[in-house]
Amino acid sequence: MTAPRQYKDFTPRMGVYRVTHTPSGCTLLGHSLHLEGMLNRIRFQLQNGLHPQKSMQADWRADGADAFTFEVLDEITPKNPGDEPVDDLKELLALWQEKLNLLPAQRY
Repeated sequence: MTAPRQYKDFTPRMGVYRVTHTPSGCTLLGHSLHLEGMLNRIRFQLQNGLHPQKSMQADWRADGADAFTFEVLDEITPKNPGDEPVDDLKELLALWQEKLNLLPAQRY
């Protein structure tokens, strides 16, 4: 298969992700239409001192990359190819927020 064809047929994984600072337990929970892309973006921002969440950036500077875990918690599949199920992702994120029951001090 040619590269342009592979790109055209590519469907990103969609769902809910979590980035956790293991020493403190502080967690960034979010949803994305492209999970790998989002987790790579967050990692890149942290590595380069560009993450908008200042307390998370400070934890990264203090403890380094090994103090963080990046994980996919849940995935969804669009009902129709090409759909962007943003409302479904928001609902899934709300379910995970409820399930994890994170206190404000545990959230970024």
